[in-house]
Amino acid sequence: MIEFATLLERLAFTPSRNMKLALLKEYFSMAPDPDRGYALAAMAGSLSFAAAKPAMLRALAMERIDPELFAWSYDYVGDLAETVALIWRPETGDHVTPAAPGLAEVVHTLERLPKANVPDVVREWLDACDASSRYALLKLITGSLRVGASARLAKTALAELASVAPDDIEEVWHGLEAPYGPLFAWVEGKGPKPDAKDTPVFRPPMLAQPLENVDLTTFDPAEWRAEWKWDGIRVQLVSTPQGERVYTRTAEDIGKAFPDVLATMQDLGSRVVLDGELLVVQDGVVAPFADLQQRLNRKSPTASMLRDMPAGIRLYDILFEDGEDLRSLPFDTRRQRLESWFARLMPPRMALSELIAFQNFDHLAKLRENARSEGIEGLMLKKADSPYVPGRPRGPWWKWKREPLTVDAVVMYAQRGHGKRSSFYSDYTFGLWRTVDGERELVPIGKAYSGFTDEELKFLDKWIRDHTTKRFGPVREVAHGLVLEIAFDAAQYSKRHKSGVALRFPRVSRIRRDKPVEDADTLDEFIRAFL
Repeated sequence: MIEFATLLERLAFTPSRNMKLALLKEYFSMAPDPDRGYALAAMAGSLSFAAAKPAMLRALAMERIDPELFAWSYDYVGDLAETVALIWRPETGDHVTPAAPGLAEVVHTLERLPKANVPDVVREWLDACDASSRYALLKLITGSLRVGASARLAKTALAELASVAPDDIEEVWHGLEAPYGPLFAWVEGKGPKPDAKDTPVFRPPMLAQPLENVDLTTFDPAEWRAEWKWDGIRVQLVSTPQGERVYTRTAEDIGKAFPDVLATMQDLGSRVVLDGELLVVQDGVVAPFADLQQRLNRKSPTASMLRDMPAGIRLYDILFEDGEDLRSLPFDTRRQRLESWFARLMPPRMALSELIAFQNFDHLAKLRENARSEGIEGLMLKKADSPYVPGRPRGPWWKWKREPLTVDAVVMYAQRGHGKRSSFYSDYTFGLWRTVDGERELVPIGKAYSGFTDEELKFLDKWIRDHTTKRFGPVREVAHGLVLEIAFDAAQYSKRHKSGVALRFPRVSRIRRDKPVEDADTLDEFIRAFL
């Protein structure tokens, strides 16, 4: 655990990506098996301990620490693992303190230990560890490292050790389990590359660059294909003899939340990998993203969700068919293969993403602006001869999103962020005016935690601290004195929100220091304009 704790500490205090890579490579090359495998799993978010929840850790801490003091400390620090690690008071007395556990010991114990025994064991571990090791232990248990090292970065470090592309690691990743013995053997040249054949593994997706500051007059319309950019989530559908998977573009397996899609794939009887957009589709009409979000927030859907919010797929591309890798083929060829596959099988819950006919890019721009709906975010432009290349290459694919909508809203509440932002009030709740019984009041309509620069964050944080009126744990209520211009992609009615509306991708567009609070927008104006 000491080596893992040292790694986390160094990663947390190292801003440079290249230095983080060097630290990870050093750890993976020096740490023993299976510790390094479990460390990799922790960084990739692949470890989960059902019996070890944050509530249990809070309860353990408050056995040793005054609850009010713990609440104040947690509020100030902003991170549960860090708070408990720093404030924990080891038990003193005549009893013998056990040795600090190793990384593999922690994983194996928590995987096998009955739930009722977990608090006692974790308590002993916390007593046996110093502050640094306690922090690493708690981060491991909670599964939220937040040390500036993503799963992709950890896989990149492995790839550099093996002198292969990170995407080569991704292509075998989902066919393996922690502690990844075959993967490390391959990386170190002690074994063959793990065989992903007929395994439902994830393939890194091809992503588009935003079409900003790009001169479309240099493009030949004949060389490009256009299709709608649907407002769902990008997914990869994998069907093999060893099973089916529904992956997000970040390789998260969400199949359990969408058994209706999995059932469709099981009925295909086809070895295929498809690229598409996951939506809620009712009677052929794409429902607002809010409906899809309800299903995404559930590990398993209810019967009513399956009935009222049926999942559907808009198919963009085909990557594999019957074991043949199609990714090197031009887009037009892959599109023909996709159309042929679809016509042959006619899979339910699936539809081809429409290719849009256009004469020129001015014509396409008009189609883009006239297509504002809950199901369409804008357009995708794809070069006709482009292969399917993992990552986000500049040139072959572009995303041409609609201009965002904006509203002037008043800051009402603020909360500290996480990680590097844990000492800043960086999460803001904002609201609009409404009139109730002749009195104007603010009603919250959303939250934003992006869209501002570091300098603007410093200004906002100071303003929050200077204008706090009430405190509710980590939340600060502030005087109604600051207007933010909030950009968002769409709006919809919502029964879950006090205001009755919800925003899609809200972010801070600018700080309206020039605008009096009284002149911020009203809820009625918002509804008339956007709903």
